[in-house]
This record gives sequence, structure tokens and C-alpha cells, in this order.
Amino acid sequence: MSFESEKQFNDFQHFARGIRRSGEFSIRESGILEKCGTAMMELHLGTRKPADETEKVFLEQLHSDDVITDPNAKIFKKYLQVIQPRRLHRLCSVGADDEMGGDFGGSGDDSAMD
Repeated sequence: MSFESEKQFNDFQHFARGIRRSGEFSIRESGILEKCGTAMMELHLGTRKPADETEKVFLEQLHSDDVITDPNAKIFKKYLQVIQPRRLHRLCSVGADDEMGGDFGGSGDDSAMD
């Protein structure tokens, strides 16, 4: 059988209350991750060699930019995207007014506006 592992997969670093209770995955997805996630992670990191054709297809689709059709690769790819650091975009600037190169206080010489 593919993705066999003795240990249940837990990622308490990213999911302190467990994968199942994170709200990021469906019940089916979290069950597959908990059952097969250790083997999937080992395949992804290269510490384990593919045991059969299913695991080879998993690795090929996981590391390609093509459309993923393998359900195990879809779930693990989703896991990898969820644990990536989130990018935060801010719409304000941080710093002093003199760093901006202008005076926005309204005082000063108004002759430049004429």
C-alpha cells in the first residue's frame, strides 16, 4: 500500500490544536494527512524513496507546475501552501516626515504653489 507509515502525522508547530481542528482542511483531507502525512513529508524532503508508482506520480505532480490530478498531491500541496508564511501588505508608510522628503504640516512658504 502507498504512503505507509508507523507514525501519525502531526504538525504542532503550525497547528497547535491539531490538523483536524485547524479549520483549514476538510474532515477527509485532515484524515488523509494524519494517516499518510508522515510518508508524504518524507517523500517531499527526499528522505524516503518512492515505493510504488502511486508515490512516483505523487512526487512528479507535487514538484511540477502543471495541473495536479492526483488527490494525495492536491492535499499535500494545499498543506504546504497553508504552512507558508503569510505576506502582509500594508497601505501606510512607516517613518518620520523628513524621510518622506516633504512637509505635510501646512506651514512654510506657499509661494511655490503659485
